[in-house]
Amino acid sequence: MQKHLIVVAHPVEDSFTMSVTRAYLGELVRIGHDVRLHDLYRMGFDPVLSAEELTEGSDVHVRMADVVIAQKDVLAADVVTVIYPLWWMAMPAMMKGYIDRVFSRGFAYETQPDGVHGLLSGRRAVVVTISAAPLASFVADGRWQAMQLLQDTHVFRASGFDVIGHLHFDEVGPAMPADTASANLAQVRQFVRGHFASVPTV
Repeated sequence: MQKHLIVVAHPVEDSFTMSVTRAYLGELVRIGHDVRLHDLYRMGFDPVLSAEELTEGSDVHVRMADVVIAQKDVLAADVVTVIYPLWWMAMPAMMKGYIDRVFSRGFAYETQPDGVHGLLSGRRAVVVTISAAPLASFVADGRWQAMQLLQDTHVFRASGFDVIGHLHFDEVGPAMPADTASANLAQVRQFVRGHFASVPTV
């Protein structure tokens, strides 16, 4: 059995993003894994990085209890999965605020004369994104490669994670056919089984 942390950011509870989250979580549970969910909007996570959190020497670990809890859950996880829609080819402000506050210097990384060193090695990460626009258009003009560099590499790999997959669903919107939505959710479950079903469970 592995321990998974799923972090999701979408304000609409019945959105396709949340359906993906439920399918992903449900399949992990079905195959015997331990899963913790941080649904940032529903839990009321504060994404605003405060001045105190940037002040050297301040005792933020006492005053910022939400970050302490989030960081403990990251440390306890074997796999961290983030799920969010792409807005302006970036993660929503809620997810970016989570990264800013939780993946802080001294926890997720440290700076040394020879560069940045990740502190969360030994863990794996999965990125799941959703867009209304077709993926092919992003790839054609370089936006997809830029997004992966800034998000998958600069955030997660730089923190020490082994990013084992980036699952993306495109052309998602109110007009998406029901059979397409069902096929996408089946792909989510297949992805989970393909990456985690072979892990021995206890």
